[in-house]
Amino acid sequence: MKVAAVLVARVLALTILLFICFAVAGTLVRLPEASQPTGEAAPSAAMLLVVCFLNAAVMTYIILRSRWAGWRLVAAVFLVFYGVTTFMGQIESAVFITRLPPGALPRLFLMGALVAAPFAALAVVILGKRRASTADTSTDVRLHMPAREWSWKLGVIAVSYVILYFTFGYFVAWRHPEVRAYYNGVDSEGFAAHMRFVARDTPWLIPFQIVRALLWTALALPLIRMMKGDRLETALAVGLVFGVVMNAQLLLPNPYMPEAVRMAHLAETASSNFLFGTLVGWLLGKRDASHEPVHRRDVDRTAIE
Repeated sequence: MKVAAVLVARVLALTILLFICFAVAGTLVRLPEASQPTGEAAPSAAMLLVVCFLNAAVMTYIILRSRWAGWRLVAAVFLVFYGVTTFMGQIESAVFITRLPPGALPRLFLMGALVAAPFAALAVVILGKRRASTADTSTDVRLHMPAREWSWKLGVIAVSYVILYFTFGYFVAWRHPEVRAYYNGVDSEGFAAHMRFVARDTPWLIPFQIVRALLWTALALPLIRMMKGDRLETALAVGLVFGVVMNAQLLLPNPYMPEAVRMAHLAETASSNFLFGTLVGWLLGKRDASHEPVHRRDVDRTAIE
């Protein structure tokens, strides 16, 4: 009971910390007003707290289950949190959202960094992982794979991401007329026609999404390497970070995207990114027995005999 109470207190502390980080970063950066406002009200404190709680809960789990500690863990948390909440989303905004006012995009990148940096450092301290001596120094053989295995797994990851991106994008988001109107798109006669339209009018889009798949994978690597759990737990951890942390901010009203469009994208990306993250964690989270320490293999063999 005491352990659970301490855990809840820490999650709430991180929620408040993240809330303060968002408030301070927003005040310092001062995003420009939208040239075509959506008419949505400013995010309420209660909704921002919900978003902060979701992010804090997932990141608490990641940090507590990490083999790493100290500055190494701080750097990993910053990389993952900033990459997922800001970098991956904003590089797509730069391509698709043409209604952003001048100067908004660099400020969004800056605001994300101003949130992620203090949150990463203080979260590690609050959760008791500040001292490097608390790190697990045992050998971890995940991500130790020959080049051929890396090649086919990255190929599967890239193809899977493209499939998930376009199928969920079409069947979950693009079916909403508000989404098509927002992006000045048209309703194709079925998924095959939609993909022909994509290949004809935006031939760069599929290679762009392949690059994004590899960037997602790069963000997953520190998660996979630092997690204590088995292959399944690692896969679910990556899925939660990609699905929840990435998309929680879509719950917040913003002046650049109407509510109907936000909610459609939330349903689309939360589900597809969770599946993709779980796939990446599962494929790359396998331990290679040939790289395990000799004493570990000897113990396992003795136990079997």
